[in-house]
Amino acid sequence: MDVVIRTYEPADRDGVVALWRSVWPNPRPHNDPGADIDRMISVSPDLFVVAEVENSVGGTVMAGWDGQRGWIYRLAVRPELRRRGIGSLLMGDVEDRLAGRGCHKVNLQLRPDDKTAVAFYEALGFAVEPRTSMGKLL
Repeated sequence: MDVVIRTYEPADRDGVVALWRSVWPNPRPHNDPGADIDRMISVSPDLFVVAEVENSVGGTVMAGWDGQRGWIYRLAVRPELRRRGIGSLLMGDVEDRLAGRGCHKVNLQLRPDDKTAVAFYEALGFAVEPRTSMGKLL
């Protein structure tokens, strides 16, 4: 299986939307896949990374950088391709991109009941940090 990790291209849009809808079938209204893609490519297109597998989208990850910390968003791998290292390749690539900008710390948020995701990130060296996460919809 050949995996190519690369920056998102406009031709990937339908594949990315389909992937995200399969992984997150009931998104919050503020997480519309098309709108998320449009925002990402207007702000930091180089931090939107795709895993191409057999000429189709097999995985994605997006990152943000505020000048101090990096943030990871939308890491997803097609279910039938999981446990083959694609998620690790995506994370390694986006971490390298963030480090190239001077980023020294990466954060992400998970739902506490997603034990599989917690285990995946712990295997990559992440640790649960005691914090209170707050948010506000605008």
